[in-house]
Amino acid sequence: MATAKNNKIDFSKAFEELEQITAWFEKGEADLDEGLKKFERGLELAKVCKVKLSEVENKIKELKNRFEGD
Repeated sequence: MATAKNNKIDFSKAFEELEQITAWFEKGEADLDEGLKKFERGLELAKVCKVKLSEVENKIKELKNRFEGD
């Protein structure tokens, strides 16, 4: 579940935190409760990144259409 706080995080910070979470899982930590929390946070961060990437993609399309229209 994304919170209002997550909507204000920028893409680079969200991506960096996702990388840290991935590294934690790659170490093979066995703490189930912490793993669940990290997984949930990872999903929240992935959603933030997906939304931002979608916004950028739409802006690029808009700019291309404007450029091609000239």
